[in-house]
Amino acid sequence: MNYSVLIPMLVFLIIIFFIGYWSSRKLAGSSNFISDYFLGGRELGGFVLAMTMVATYGSASSFLGGPGTAYTMGFGWVLLAMTQVVTGYFVLMILGKKYAIMARRYNAVTMIDFLKARYNSTAVVLLSALSIIIFLFSAMAAQWIGGARLIESLTGLSYQSALFLFAISVLVYVTIGGFRAVALTDAVQGAVMLVGTLVLLIAVIISGGGISNIMQDLINENPNLVTPYGAEGNLSAAYVSSFWILVGVGVVGLPQIAVRAMSYKNARSMHRALIIGTIVTGFIMLNMHLIGVFARPILPGIEVGDKVIPLIALETLPPWVAGIVLAAPMAAIMSTVDSLLLLVSSSIVKDVYLNYVKPDASLKTIKRMSFGVTGVLGAIVFLLALDPPELLIFLNLFAFGGLEAAFIWPIVLGLYWKWGNKYGAVASMATGIISYIALHFYNIENGNLFGVHTVTVPVLLSLVAFIAFSLLINRQAYDYNAILYRNEKQA
Repeated sequence: MNYSVLIPMLVFLIIIFFIGYWSSRKLAGSSNFISDYFLGGRELGGFVLAMTMVATYGSASSFLGGPGTAYTMGFGWVLLAMTQVVTGYFVLMILGKKYAIMARRYNAVTMIDFLKARYNSTAVVLLSALSIIIFLFSAMAAQWIGGARLIESLTGLSYQSALFLFAISVLVYVTIGGFRAVALTDAVQGAVMLVGTLVLLIAVIISGGGISNIMQDLINENPNLVTPYGAEGNLSAAYVSSFWILVGVGVVGLPQIAVRAMSYKNARSMHRALIIGTIVTGFIMLNMHLIGVFARPILPGIEVGDKVIPLIALETLPPWVAGIVLAAPMAAIMSTVDSLLLLVSSSIVKDVYLNYVKPDASLKTIKRMSFGVTGVLGAIVFLLALDPPELLIFLNLFAFGGLEAAFIWPIVLGLYWKWGNKYGAVASMATGIISYIALHFYNIENGNLFGVHTVTVPVLLSLVAFIAFSLLINRQAYDYNAILYRNEKQA
């Protein structure tokens, strides 16, 4: 066990636990527990908002799975990964001020709160909660697997022991601290990611003898590694272009990202986050995926791609520096899994339990439910992660696609199209979910339909379903202001 590597990471974890403890003390005196626990009291400034978006989106797939896939497929995957640069820009520009304003008027704490108020439909709420629970379990499992593999690579512990250590670490500070702990630790973790990726990239380039030498080694091994088409030549232009829907525009439909667009303090914070988030995302994504490709000549023959980053860090850096640098992927994983845990927990507690099971629950009961559900969810994900796939990035991307197919049009058209109604929303979500799952298994057996990413066709079908059912079943226009007035009057 390499203690020179472990000590810096342990110091990092202690800092994270301290932030969680401080946040729990702030929660203890909160007059609005639900808003503070699940949304941080809508007090995020520009830098914290940018970093929490970057850290939440930059997950185990970005820091372990993505570089691992780039190691296997070459520069084609780097090109594909760079479509993620515009993620924060699109989320904040498309949702922007209108989403935050409507969320405040509806007193929405979760994305499902917004959908419930916008469409006034129990079916929309229950279908939304079910979608989040189904797909985010896949996403959370990917993060726990990534954390366990990182600890496994560093310590020599068995995968199961490493998974247990990671699970305990995350559950303690998320359960006690809530969204405020998540947002503040994301700011710390985002800064660690930024510095860590740059240091590791420089070390890998030096170790490989410079960029020109690394490129020549890659060409000598397989010329396809330095082309846009991947090591096997199977990355088509259609697939790469359609992948932009999954990790670019479609991210607007991810609940864990959309909820951050309602948590900022003011318009100035949003504008600052838009600029900072775009720059930081591009910097981190490019560096991490280049590291994955450049590591191939230095450490050939790595069988499990998800171990590339910890192994190359240990190979190219002094142990104590490696410990600091490897806090970056640990930060990415923890920051994503804590956000996903809170999102699923809020769907169960806020959107289902308080809306339909016990609306008059006491504050004590709400707190007990929030803490308990978060802990139970973590235990379930731990069990799901005991048997990991070879490359966790595909598990994560499966979850992304399912959530986007379900939510992108009910959110976006719910904001900007007054004719949209509950019939269109339900039809869009059902069509997106069913077609995505069916097409996912079809593509596994037969290859990608039309050569595009799995999410492309379901997103188009869900758009058609939203428009068609909104217009055909209920032709009366839903005036946005009239709905808002009615909901406020009822409240």
